[in-house]
Amino acid sequence: MPRKGRPPAGSSLQGVPSSRPDARRPAGATAGTDGTPSFTRPALAPSLLAAVVLVAFVAIVDSSAFVFVRWGVTVLALIVLVFAVRGRAWWAVALTAAIAVCWNPVVVVPIPGQVWAALQLVAAAAFILVGISVKVPREADAGRASRP
Repeated sequence: MPRKGRPPAGSSLQGVPSSRPDARRPAGATAGTDGTPSFTRPALAPSLLAAVVLVAFVAIVDSSAFVFVRWGVTVLALIVLVFAVRGRAWWAVALTAAIAVCWNPVVVVPIPGQVWAALQLVAAAAFILVGISVKVPREADAGRASRP
């Protein structure tokens, strides 16, 4: 039985074309034959997660539990660094490498608590900037997936 005033059930999974095929494409991006952009932003999710961690735990900088925050930020910075290398965004590689070194829990950088609190916010903004800016071409994803 058809649903009145609604598209057929499951139509969102079947790729129903919109009235404007270029509506989802960002400015300056070339689309594939199915309307998808020619790039992905794989660093966006780990960058946003790192930014949330940095802002959420700015209050415990002087606590002994801050070592767990340092581990999390370091791991996320290294994940974002890999995506920045794949996207050939060398400025983002340098920035995330610097964050990974500063937040490294093994070799602690001696920075006072007030400065750490400010650096937490600066690093959160840097992660957001990197996550939005790093674009990995879809050809890189396809080439990586087809290797044995």
